[in-house]
This record gives sequence, C-alpha cells and structure tokens, in this order.
Amino acid sequence: MENRLSTWALNISPSPTLAVDAKAKALKAAGKDVCGFGAGEPDFDTPQFIKDACVKALAEGKTKYIPAPGLLELRTALADYYIGKKGLKNIDFSNIIVSPGGKFSCYLAIMAAISPNDEVIIPAPYWVSYPEMVKLAGGKPVFVYAGDESDFKITPAILETALTEKTKMVILTSPSNPTGAVYTREELKAIVDFAAKHDIYILSDEIYESLVYDGVEAVSPASISEDAQSRVIITAGFSKSYAMTGWRLGTICAPDDIAKAVAKLQSQTCSNATTFAQYGALEAMKRPDLAKEALEKMLVAFDRRRLMFYNGLNSIKGISCRRPKGAFYVFPNISSFGMGSVDFCSKLLDEELVAVVPGSAFGSEPNIRFSYAVSEETIEKGLERLARFCSKL
Repeated sequence: MENRLSTWALNISPSPTLAVDAKAKALKAAGKDVCGFGAGEPDFDTPQFIKDACVKALAEGKTKYIPAPGLLELRTALADYYIGKKGLKNIDFSNIIVSPGGKFSCYLAIMAAISPNDEVIIPAPYWVSYPEMVKLAGGKPVFVYAGDESDFKITPAILETALTEKTKMVILTSPSNPTGAVYTREELKAIVDFAAKHDIYILSDEIYESLVYDGVEAVSPASISEDAQSRVIITAGFSKSYAMTGWRLGTICAPDDIAKAVAKLQSQTCSNATTFAQYGALEAMKRPDLAKEALEKMLVAFDRRRLMFYNGLNSIKGISCRRPKGAFYVFPNISSFGMGSVDFCSKLLDEELVAVVPGSAFGSEPNIRFSYAVSEETIEKGLERLARFCSKL
C-alpha cells in the first residue's frame, strides 16, 4: 500500500503547545530543573464541592449513557447563565450542547458550519488548533494579522482584506490565547456589523471569559443584537474558570440549526460527554457562590503573576510586552534579537532550561508565549534565566 494514511491525517499538524509541554516534562523526569511555561492549564485543583458532586453521582450509579447533547439540567442551567449573565434572549436548553472539552466544542462548531472549500478568516495571533480544525472540515483557513501595535486586535478594515465570496466564518477569541487581549463591546459591535453585512458566522471562543483583570469585561458578541445572536456560535467550557481541564467538559451555545447539527455530529462521534463529570459541572452552576469564591482565589493569584511577568519582561533589555487583560498568558515581542521565535525558544530551553512556546505556532513570528499558570517561584526563576539568556544575545 503506497500511502497508508488519509489526506486528513497527512494534512494535520500536531499541537506545538502540547509538544513543548511534553518536552519540558521529559526533561524534568530526567532530573533537570526546568521552568515550564508551555501548558495552558490552571495550577489549581478543581474545587472540592465540584469533585464531591461527581463522586456522589458515581456512588449513585450515574454512569450510563445520557442524551448526546448533554444532561438536561446542566443545559438548562447554562441557558439561564447566558440569559442572565451574558444578555442573550430567547434561548433554552435546546441551544446548548455539552461536549467532551472546549477543543471538541470548537471542532464540532466548525464541522457544523463549514463545508469543503469554504473559507474561514482566522485572526493571528491565533490559538494553534483553529487552522487544523478548519482543514479537517475541508475548509481553507485564511489569516489576517494584528500585532503588538494594535494590541493584537483585528478590525473590520483588516477583515475586508481577506473577504471573498467563499468566506463563511470568522473566528474570534476574547479573552485571547495567546495574547491575553480582550475586545471591548464597541470593537465587537463593529465586527458583528461586518459579519451581518457579509452574512457570515462568527465563532466566538469564550473559554477564558471569567479570567479578566483591570476591571475589564469579557463581552460576548452574541449579546450585541438579535441578528448577532443568530450568527454567533459560542464555545466555552469548564476547563479554565473551574480548573477542570482533565474533566473534558466543553459547551456550545448556538442558533437552532447549528445546535441541532452539532448534536447530530456528536451523536455519531463520541455519543455524550462523560455522564458523572456533568454532575460535577451542574453543581458548579447550581452553587455560584462557591464557584465565585474559588474563581476569585485563582484570579488574585493569576493577577499577581500577570503583573510580575509584565513588569519583569519589560525590564529585560530587548523585550517588550503588552499588558494582557485576560486569560493567563503573556506574549512578549523578541524580534529585536534578530532571531526567529523557534530558534529563540529552542536555545532558551537548551541553555537555560526555560520552556516557552514560539510565536510562530500562533502565527506571530515576533513573539513568544509564556503561561503564568505556574508558581511565583517559577516565574521569578524563569525571568532571571531569561534575562541572563538575553544578555548574551
């Protein structure tokens, strides 16, 4: 057999962020003192009350299949959340799908809306998986770029440069991975108006919606207007805000036709997200007081680390860094050193045992990404090693 792999398998790239994290862990396992800043995973445990609800569900035998779209009580609670907290209108549980992780939610949303040869505009810097998901759907990723000087945020004028008759969707991430940028309501309204004018979808990845700083608000573009709600597909989940990455619970809030299509796709791929895990998520929705308490503890720690990184990076000669407003990443510019981001990160790991992700993985060659979902001690040590490394360049 000349070619044993499908065109889909041959056309897909592995996740560079997971690759960096795996290499850092391998070095640690070999006894090396590695400062790993690659993974996008809160370094906090899942709140105990959520774990207790999951254990209770297991003890009660809630281990069987449930409907593919998810636990009805959880979907209803999520619909109420989007109405009460996000300002959406005229939605109910039928617009909500619970999936096996935020990543799979994005994939299902793209699969439901994109056909072969459709084009999807992806603003760079972007999360590494968006282009690969579009390719898996047979679509074509089309990139537009917004760098440091514009706080990594695109505008309708930038989107216009990539628009063709084949454009079907634009992907937005606010707060952003990798940049930490957060769009304002006014900025989102302009993009929503662009989407309405050209009759295209917006995939709004809101997985970091609760992790915001400096008094900013993470606005959903679906809340801008009724027309916006009819064309915006919201993906989110419990991984980041509730420190539930390993639980694999993502969510989709979508217009009726997309939600029905997603439910069918999920029924034919993974059936349903893990049943007893959904009871843990339901408890998080039912106890907003406890969830808020746990979130605020994380936010206090993340904010302190954010400012440590922001100030520390900008104190290193040759590095400049925008102040992130959300998520838990900093995305400094290292272009003054005259090195590509891959070479910079490779040498930094080899010489100083500091593991970061090259900006090229996110479509932004001048930058590198640090996750501050790590201890303050690790940040201090990493900044010291980075400063020493840069002083030798």
